[in-house]
Amino acid sequence: MNVRNCRKCGRLFNYAMGPLMCPQCREALEEKFKEVKAYISEHSGCGIQEVARECDVEVSQIQQWLREERLQFSEDSMVQLTCESCGTTIRSGRFCEKCKNEMANGFQKAITPTAPPPVEKKDTKDAPRMRFLN
Repeated sequence: MNVRNCRKCGRLFNYAMGPLMCPQCREALEEKFKEVKAYISEHSGCGIQEVARECDVEVSQIQQWLREERLQFSEDSMVQLTCESCGTTIRSGRFCEKCKNEMANGFQKAITPTAPPPVEKKDTKDAPRMRFLN
């Protein structure tokens, strides 16, 4: 049994996987997520600071949800993230579509086995070779 302390409230809980939060704090955070998502859909032009203030959520938590691609602001919003690879502006996630595709292709090439080129058989009948005399 893996017992840990909750990062938010300090209670002991049986840790299985995911963030180091007890089930109660995890549920409370999920409720905050739903509240933030509803606020963003109702107020399309809002920014991160406004959402954090109105929903009583930390800015870093909203940014984490954006990086995890759980949240996405509208096109007319002033919230913009940058791709961690090329620096292009994106609305959510860590990488732009172009960089995601390049990484996926690179990973695909790395795991796809390539067959060696076929070896041509030489006709050895008339080829020079060592001969023994008896």
